[in-house]
Amino acid sequence: MSYEVNDFETQVLQRSKQIPVLVDFWAPWCAPCRALGPVLESMAKQANWRWELAKVNTEENQELAAAFNIASIPAVKLFVNGEVVDEFVGALSEREIHRFIEKALPLPSAKQLAEAQGLLNEGATASAAKLLEPIVSSEPGNLEARVLLAQALLSSAPERAATLLEPVGPNSEHADKANAIRTLARLARLPSHPAALPAANIRERYLAGAAAVQAGDFATALTAFIEILERDKQYDNGGAKEACKAIFQLLGARHPLVERFFRAFSGALHS
Repeated sequence: MSYEVNDFETQVLQRSKQIPVLVDFWAPWCAPCRALGPVLESMAKQANWRWELAKVNTEENQELAAAFNIASIPAVKLFVNGEVVDEFVGALSEREIHRFIEKALPLPSAKQLAEAQGLLNEGATASAAKLLEPIVSSEPGNLEARVLLAQALLSSAPERAATLLEPVGPNSEHADKANAIRTLARLARLPSHPAALPAANIRERYLAGAAAVQAGDFATALTAFIEILERDKQYDNGGAKEACKAIFQLLGARHPLVERFFRAFSGALHS
């Protein structure tokens, strides 16, 4: 089977809108290219239509090579939706190429994850959970899906939300959001276990904030926790501060509630 490209627009740019295309820029005189080529071809045969391989001989396509700034070969670029999304230079091992592809390829569930995030932004947590459950079931290593499902379950199943996040380690790109959800999941469980909190005259107010977290009412929760910060910053090991930070992290810096409450939070924290 020949992977050589004779129509880059059709075979790569247009084709990559249907399936990711891995393009190998090479030349016959290049020894590393001759070593890498058979590895890529073998991998392409086993790709099960997750991606396709295309090869561009830079000696025969010098203008094309110049257009993509090919300064050293072999140069491998992954095209998705007509654009380069990742690349590497040099003859990597098959194991290294596998890692590159797995990291760079869009997940099969990418569209569903985007849809779920939109539902969460709208407060449609039940619909988001329904969309995310089969993804987590079929892709248990999909940490983004786990984090989104945990967020969706904060109110209805906070204990499971915490369990879902166990594989999300401190070096994950999702670590900050996962930690925020862990904090909020603990708070959401407190109304059922009030004795877990220290006895104090602000305990009921703290529990009211926790109940608001469980209900998904972050405005009420922030109001309560900021009030507690003003009265006792150390209560529940500084739990009010961590609660506010977790809500801000979950909502994102540009969310209206963050813009509304952050100044009050900062003032209470430093008063």
